[in-house]
Amino acid sequence: MSILIKNIKELIQVEEKATKWVAGSDMSHISTIKNAWLLTEGNLIKDFGSMDEFPQGFSAQKVINAHNKMLFPSFVDSHTHLVYPASREIEYVDKINGLSYEEIAKRGGGILNSAKMMADASEESLVESSLKRLNTITKYGTGAVEIKSGYGLSTDAEMKMLRVIRKLKELSPLTIKATFLGAHAIPSEYKSQQEKYVDKVINEMIPMVASENLADFIDVFCDRGFFSVKETDRILNAAMKYGLRAKIHANELDYSGGIQVGVKYNALSVDHLEFTGDKEIDSLLKSETMPTILPGAAFFLNMRYAPARKMMDAGLPIALASDFNPGSAPSGNMQLIAAMGSILYRMKPEEVINATTINTAYAMGISESYGSICRGKKANFFISTEIPSYQYMPYSFGDNKAETIILNGEIWKEIH
Repeated sequence: MSILIKNIKELIQVEEKATKWVAGSDMSHISTIKNAWLLTEGNLIKDFGSMDEFPQGFSAQKVINAHNKMLFPSFVDSHTHLVYPASREIEYVDKINGLSYEEIAKRGGGILNSAKMMADASEESLVESSLKRLNTITKYGTGAVEIKSGYGLSTDAEMKMLRVIRKLKELSPLTIKATFLGAHAIPSEYKSQQEKYVDKVINEMIPMVASENLADFIDVFCDRGFFSVKETDRILNAAMKYGLRAKIHANELDYSGGIQVGVKYNALSVDHLEFTGDKEIDSLLKSETMPTILPGAAFFLNMRYAPARKMMDAGLPIALASDFNPGSAPSGNMQLIAAMGSILYRMKPEEVINATTINTAYAMGISESYGSICRGKKANFFISTEIPSYQYMPYSFGDNKAETIILNGEIWKEIH
């Protein structure tokens, strides 16, 4: 199918040549074309330009008039846990009553609570509920998403979650990457013998995940009260032998060393980063690892915010992802994440656009095909409602500004 979109008020995040990421002061710049057109062919972006220089004789199977509307590349959400059995709003009340994230976890809540429910959930029910969540995030403009396991914490349940993600890849037009997160928390039965659980992740889970080719990446929650640097090092070293590249939960609760061990293993991204200082920044500057901030979790848990401005001023790239999960970030709305980037982290609109598109695409390993409007990239984008400027995207945080969704060169319709 071919689609021609004409009279676009402004074409956002245009690239003549694909870049892997945007860093430092360059994050405050994006390229746009006003009064533009764009042509897709098959599942790719074929061409684009100004209406003032519109080629005569162009034809397409579908023509859309985008008068007074803007065209944005689809958001890329590089960190989610959206496969889960049930919500956890009771813990939300506990948080209101003053309990911390760690206190809830210590008494069997948090991740362990989801793991108990995951053991009893069927693959069919998980696929059904996860497809509904995928529909919701797609409505808000997300076109690619990473999904983690980690609510299983047993070999059978972790494999079940990864099989669900594989099924979602088959059913959804979204581009999906799967991450194995067996080292998300310590199961109750291993509470006093954590090393044995690490051995199980290394000797049993990783080989099984790799043998069935169920994961694109591996993750570890390397932080105070979860997995140590030494344990993370062991897990990543084992995973490397199976070709699983790392994406690390790091420095959410303390200066844990998670960033440094992630860099050591050439992690694609290190995520959370509330506790990031000069040593961590220096380590990242010497790496190919994308620093990824998760505003929804810090906001929901009322935690300190990662030093985004300091990191960009030092020359780092920044990605922003949703952390969509039932316990600490129950929303996958990337428009809201962009708004939080500006409101909470004082990031400019241009910076949050870069942070939620090209940089998150890198953090998913797909920046060669996603994250910008570029000839030859996947035709994944959305046409906005009638908005006055691209600055309006993070400014107006309460409404959905995505009107027409194009995924893989097709106009998207909800999955039922």
